[in-house]
Amino acid sequence: MALSAEEASRFAVLLEENQDTLVGIWTDRVAEGLRGRLSRTELQRQTADLFKGFHLALAGGATDLTHEPADELRAQLTELSSNRARQGFSTTETAVSVFSLKEAILPKLGDDVASLQDYIAFSAFVDAAALFTFDSYVRVREELIADQAEQLLELSTPVVKLWEGVVAVPLVGTLDSARAQVVMERLLQTLVDTGSPYAIIDITGVPAVDTQVAQHVLKTVVAARLMGADCIISGIRPQIAQTIVALGIEFGDIATKATLADALRYVLNKSGSRKPRER
Repeated sequence: MALSAEEASRFAVLLEENQDTLVGIWTDRVAEGLRGRLSRTELQRQTADLFKGFHLALAGGATDLTHEPADELRAQLTELSSNRARQGFSTTETAVSVFSLKEAILPKLGDDVASLQDYIAFSAFVDAAALFTFDSYVRVREELIADQAEQLLELSTPVVKLWEGVVAVPLVGTLDSARAQVVMERLLQTLVDTGSPYAIIDITGVPAVDTQVAQHVLKTVVAARLMGADCIISGIRPQIAQTIVALGIEFGDIATKATLADALRYVLNKSGSRKPRER
């Protein structure tokens, strides 16, 4: 049952006449659901802002959230969703902050049929606001998860300088297309920044090597060669070596070593660098 303009006007008057009481009851209902995770002062401020948004929307004749008088209400609901998502509240805890308005306003209505019909229409308006809040919350959470995944991806693909002119990329975990692209970009940028002629790609932490992983590694090697750097692949354990042979994967003239230490020793010998003096 949609809210009519007349019903919106009546509820606007009801909200205005009982503002302090309704804000207090609404805050109490929300506080019960949040179980003390927000201070009373902060919670009452949020509730008062939402109350003002609802009042302005209804007083302006908004019967739907898409109407212009509800612009400020939508902005407040979006801000509420964003803050709750970033603070780690659940979707239920966030939506209850809107749904509780219905509980607060119910005692202020009469027992006649007309009041019941008004309440049903008003409930539909509040439900629409809660659903809008839910959608906004989900959108913000998805953005946060995407940002965190990107940050973890960057942290999981470090490029370290082992020696003068030698950089290494220690890979840990599964190497998919997205991560392979990040590895390639970071390695190439490091080669440009350091001017290193040698790069070691260590796959000791890669649990399994299949055709896809091998292709990603080979593409990275080719890209590094185009930048004028020779690549050495280390971390070829016996099990991985058997898998590579069984799959018929060929690394061609790419140097491969069993350990990162072997790869570094190989590069130092090839470049003619002096080994560190042993104590």
